[in-house]
Amino acid sequence: MTKIDIIDQLPYSKPFLFVDELIDVSENRVTGYYRFPESSDFYQGHFKDHPVTPGVILTECCAQIGVVCLGIYLLQKEGSFIQKGIQIGMSSTQMEFLLPVLPNEKVIVTSEKVYFRFNKLKCKVKMHNSEGQLVCKGEISGMFKSDANA
Repeated sequence: MTKIDIIDQLPYSKPFLFVDELIDVSENRVTGYYRFPESSDFYQGHFKDHPVTPGVILTECCAQIGVVCLGIYLLQKEGSFIQKGIQIGMSSTQMEFLLPVLPNEKVIVTSEKVYFRFNKLKCKVKMHNSEGQLVCKGEISGMFKSDANA
């Protein structure tokens, strides 16, 4: 499964897709990026005259790249992934926010697998801005269910 195949299998579409490209995917980690378009609706009301990307959206971006993309890769690798047949549920998240992300800013998400067992994936995630500054970090866990294990 290629990096493009993984993105194609994501159960999201615009405007709720927060993955532009995967840079690297392996059994233990994933790295990808996303640029937050200035035209995104949430900027219209999230701090008048000084738009900032909401923390919940930053968390979602980290989850999509850091947990869902890695989970799809791992499920495919063990042979239990069926195309377009995946259900995902976030089971826990703990994030620390350090810097704002402004409209049109590119972020890079890196995720390292803590464990993957019984279709539950727990990862340590970090988001950096294009200047290499740490924007947020934390742990996110999610459960995966495919048609193969329904």
